[in-house]
Amino acid sequence: MARLRAGFIGCGGIANGKHLPAQKAVNLIDMVAFCDLVEERAVKAAQTYGTPDAKVYTDYKELLKDKSIDMVFVLTPNRSHSFITIDALEAGKHVMCEKPMAINAEEALKMVEAAKRTGKKLTIGYQNRQRADSRFIKGECDEGNLGDIYYARATALRRRAVPTWGVFMNEYEQGGGPLIDIGTHALDLTLWCMNNYRPKYCVGTTYHKLGEVFPTGNAWGDWKSGDLTTEDSAFGFIVMENGATIMLESSWALNMLDTREAVTTLCGTKGGADMNDGVRINMIHQGRQCFMKPNLGGGGVDFYDGSSEGTPQDREARAWDLAVMNDTEVFVKPEQAYVVSLILNGIYESAKSGKPYYFDLSKLDNLKK
Repeated sequence: MARLRAGFIGCGGIANGKHLPAQKAVNLIDMVAFCDLVEERAVKAAQTYGTPDAKVYTDYKELLKDKSIDMVFVLTPNRSHSFITIDALEAGKHVMCEKPMAINAEEALKMVEAAKRTGKKLTIGYQNRQRADSRFIKGECDEGNLGDIYYARATALRRRAVPTWGVFMNEYEQGGGPLIDIGTHALDLTLWCMNNYRPKYCVGTTYHKLGEVFPTGNAWGDWKSGDLTTEDSAFGFIVMENGATIMLESSWALNMLDTREAVTTLCGTKGGADMNDGVRINMIHQGRQCFMKPNLGGGGVDFYDGSSEGTPQDREARAWDLAVMNDTEVFVKPEQAYVVSLILNGIYESAKSGKPYYFDLSKLDNLKK
């Protein structure tokens, strides 16, 4: 089978920290084009990961004119996700867009509509689905071992770890702070395990409490006064159409010791699951309270505890490449990612208004017609 040709729009931290090394590791595509507003970054990425004849661009629209490119990776700040993705789809490219899908639900919907209109594949970078613990819990849910899941917690809590590089602290460019940055992973994981994408309403709160408290004790050092324009923590209470409840917790800075990131807790009528210490599945067995803790390591030999499938980002890269190569369904569907954006948007809107936010799912339903 002919190798796919890929272009990368955005050659900053997420490109070099995740997508480029993952694609090099799985080795299923040719990386032939690199674009960044800072030309030196694109040049370095091309030299490190590209084919010998890889091209460098500072204007993504010039990259999209290359008809030999099959797929594009959109790895830019959140504000530009939607319009770059839509332009790429319209140019006949399949698109992997880094999370979050877009800066708000309206822009995310436009992306889904563009993918449907053009017939091109679109997926979003939620690699945490590919972790061993995530896949095990998803399997338990799909087999019905938890029963009807009616309560869940989606958790992405850091004590003092505000990302001080790039535009993470810029609300205009990012659309928000920890909720849209890491809360999005926890929510995606929770909805995916529950297989429930029908939110009814939500109540949200956001806080700007620690952005001007110095010294910060931040893992990546202090920032200057006024630099952190996003929330430092955000919380949501989400009620689904079927009555299920999800609590969403997210923070970059919070005075809490019990911090965990991109994890879920699920409670059903037959049992429950959490990621508090690896994976724990709880149930009633022979009238007794029990729990199961599976071994998610390599499996039983002292000299091997790894996985031939590689890291979660490697598995994400492989799944995406094969979906395009074989014309099969993508692992993270754009409609699912849209619902994540819809809920995040609802939490922000509820926090602004001080009132519950009710979801209109008619647009989502129309996409299925």
